Amino acid sequence: MERSKIDRINELAGKAKSVGLTPDEIKERDRLRKEYLAAVRKNLRTQLENIEFKD
Repeated sequence: MERSKIDRINELAGKAKSVGLTPDEIKERDRLRKEYLAAVRKNLRTQLENIEFKD
């Protein structure tokens, strides 16, 4: 995931805590979070698939 998108997620999280978000910003935050979680899951799955067990 691009660094700019992660920065935007953090920006929206900070704004949500301080002044609140508009409905459009809430939709954007949710979309970005879903994209971030999908990327994390994909990376984790790739790492797990590449594990080799040795006796």
